[in-house]
Amino acid sequence: MPARAKPGAGTASAASTPGAPPLTERQEARRRRILRASARLAGRGGFDAVQMREVAESSRVALGTLYRYFPSKVHLLVAVMQDQLEHMHGTLRRRPPAGGTAAERVAETLMRAFRALQREPQLAEAMVRALTFADRSVSPEVDQVSRRTTAIILDAMGLEDPAPEQLRAVRVVEHTWHSALIAWLSGRASIAQVRVDIETACRLIDLTAPGGERPAGA
Repeated sequence: MPARAKPGAGTASAASTPGAPPLTERQEARRRRILRASARLAGRGGFDAVQMREVAESSRVALGTLYRYFPSKVHLLVAVMQDQLEHMHGTLRRRPPAGGTAAERVAETLMRAFRALQREPQLAEAMVRALTFADRSVSPEVDQVSRRTTAIILDAMGLEDPAPEQLRAVRVVEHTWHSALIAWLSGRASIAQVRVDIETACRLIDLTAPGGERPAGA
């Protein structure tokens, strides 16, 4: 079951509530300490290793302050995933994929993201479990994860203004990537199978391109 929010805590984290004022420099530094401490704990022991009191102690914040930022462990770990995706996105922008079609570039991008998660399987397990447990109270954080994943895929496609059918294809690719990650973490799929599933789903992207995109020189 999802980790419970502390009684009296808000229903969304301080930095993700739509329309909320931006964090001050000091608040942002505190939030980053919390996310780093959570990622370290998760990297050592997965979902169960992330205990709110220990996160507070590791990040040098009061427990009540931690709950004001993140009402539960699930809120916290979904925010950690969003933060990890931001870092991945920055890396991918510096070293963009080089496939001949949008589908090839997206598949390469998602496999690079998968390999980054593969290097820290305990952290990946913790973040994916949090996403799986998330209920409606975590919607702002989950939406940020989805928006970041969509942005990563659209960057790989080279699109700034996708058509509705292209966005539908992107959603299918996102769902496939997430499901493949769960299957790998649970031991039900090999890395080779993950690649096959992702490449198969990514073919939808070329099918929805205007005129049907083909590899260069084909």
